[in-house]
Amino acid sequence: MNTKQGRLGWLFTSPYLIYAVVFFLIPLVWSLFLSMTDWNLISPTFSFVGITNYTEAFQSPGVKAAFFVTFKFLAVFIPLVVASSVIVALIVKGLPKYKGIFLIGFFLPYLASGVVSSLIVKGLLSYNSPINEFLRNSLGLDIDWLGTPFAALFVVAVIIAWKFTGYYALILTSGFESINKEIYEAAMIDGVSAWQRFWKITFPLLYPALYTVLILSIGVTFGIFTEVYQLTGGGPNFATNTWQMEIFTRAFSNLQAGYASAIAIIASVVTFISIFIIRKIIELWGKRNGWD
Repeated sequence: MNTKQGRLGWLFTSPYLIYAVVFFLIPLVWSLFLSMTDWNLISPTFSFVGITNYTEAFQSPGVKAAFFVTFKFLAVFIPLVVASSVIVALIVKGLPKYKGIFLIGFFLPYLASGVVSSLIVKGLLSYNSPINEFLRNSLGLDIDWLGTPFAALFVVAVIIAWKFTGYYALILTSGFESINKEIYEAAMIDGVSAWQRFWKITFPLLYPALYTVLILSIGVTFGIFTEVYQLTGGGPNFATNTWQMEIFTRAFSNLQAGYASAIAIIASVVTFISIFIIRKIIELWGKRNGWD
């Protein structure tokens, strides 16, 4: 009986296992092999270069920029998307009815194409756009949105935050709904203000939903590509050059597939370690509020 159950279990898990082997394990092994070659993506032959690609990558300005730019995006995007998601969830929570319809409306940007939204924003922020003409003529501000390092990074962060706010608000809304209403009633009887109720009751009890949102948003930060590719191409002066942008440029623009594979391996290690450390910090905050 145990043998039959074991075979049945393997049968049901086989689609995922096959998927993991074909789309994860095999590409990972192939990427590790390519990272030690000088393959140019076109030539049928290539040479084995050992760890040369890795040593060059550690000295590359583009790779160094990708490392720091990712954490800059982290510092801008995470507070922005978490704050906007909490605000949207609070707005929906306070609605007397039709909450589902409003949540769907906020969720729709998540389904929008990153290419389309980036092109629209590029048009809105162009030099002759109505927005820039208004800023120049009325306020005397001449802002090069995509040509200034921080402005370009901020614009990309805002677009991605706009896209994911509705999705994360769904998660936070379910977190709000799971909080026992009797706790609020007891706090109101004790004279606790609304501000104190939010920071002392709601925020700590929202930890499971916040934990999920934070981990998901951190993962998004390490995979930014479409918006950067469409708007800035990694510029100006590497100010928005993410890991994915650097890998794409090296592999498909410079035809350095082996070198790009080495960067991809380095990016994977940095991503894993960073998420692991940040996750532990978040879990420490959860334990301080009674979550094990």
